[in-house]
Amino acid sequence: MTRLRSPAALSNAITYLLLALWALPTQALYFYMKDSSPKCFHEELPKDTLVVGHYTVSQYNHDTHSFSSPSNLGLYITVEEVFDQHHRIVAQKGSATGRFTFSAADSGEHRLCFSPTNWHYQGTYTLGGEDMGGIRVELDMAIGATSDIESTDKGKIEDLVSRIKDLSGRLQDVRREQVFQREREVEFRDLSETINSKIVRYTIVQLVVLGVTCAWQLSHLRNFFIKQKLT
Repeated sequence: MTRLRSPAALSNAITYLLLALWALPTQALYFYMKDSSPKCFHEELPKDTLVVGHYTVSQYNHDTHSFSSPSNLGLYITVEEVFDQHHRIVAQKGSATGRFTFSAADSGEHRLCFSPTNWHYQGTYTLGGEDMGGIRVELDMAIGATSDIESTDKGKIEDLVSRIKDLSGRLQDVRREQVFQREREVEFRDLSETINSKIVRYTIVQLVVLGVTCAWQLSHLRNFFIKQKLT
C-alpha cells in the first residue's frame, strides 16, 4: 500500500495532484501495478466534499510492446472512511474504462484502493531499466465543486432542471384549479344560502297568509252561525 504522504516520488506527485484538485481540473495520472494487489492512496476530505473520478485500465503486451484494454479487463474500486473504523462507502467493479463518484459524509481521512480484475500476465513494462508492472491505470479525479464536475454532469443537471420546471408548471396548474374550485364552492355556497333564505322567507309568508286566512274564515263562520241563531 502506498500513502500519499510517503517520500516516494510517485506518492508526492499524487499528493500535489490531489491538492490541486480543490480548485482546478486535473491532468491524467498514470500509475503501474505488478499484480492484483490493491494500490491504495489516502486523502483528507472535508465533510460533504464531492469526489468524481474517471479511469482507464490497460494491460501491457510484450509482443506488441504497447498497452491495450481487453474487453474482459476491469478495475475494482473501494473507498473507506479510515476515521470510522474503515467503514466502506464505495465498492465498485467496473470495466476497463469507467467512472466512480462519492461524497464525504464526514471530515476525515479516506482510503481509495484500486485493483485490476480479469487480467492475465502478458509481459511487464520497463522504464529506465525498472520493472513497472504489467498493468497501467490512468486516473483523473476532481474533488470539490470544480468546473470539471459541473461540465461532466451538465447534461444531467439540465435534464433535472427541465423536469423541475415541468413539475413546477403542473403544480401551478393544480393550484390554479384548486383556487378556481374554491371560488366555485364559495359562489355555490352563497347561492345556496340565498336560495335557502328566500325559501324560508317564502315559507314564513305562506304561513302568515295561511294563518290570516284561517282566522278570517273562522271569524266569518262564527258570524254566520250567530246570524243563523238570531233568525
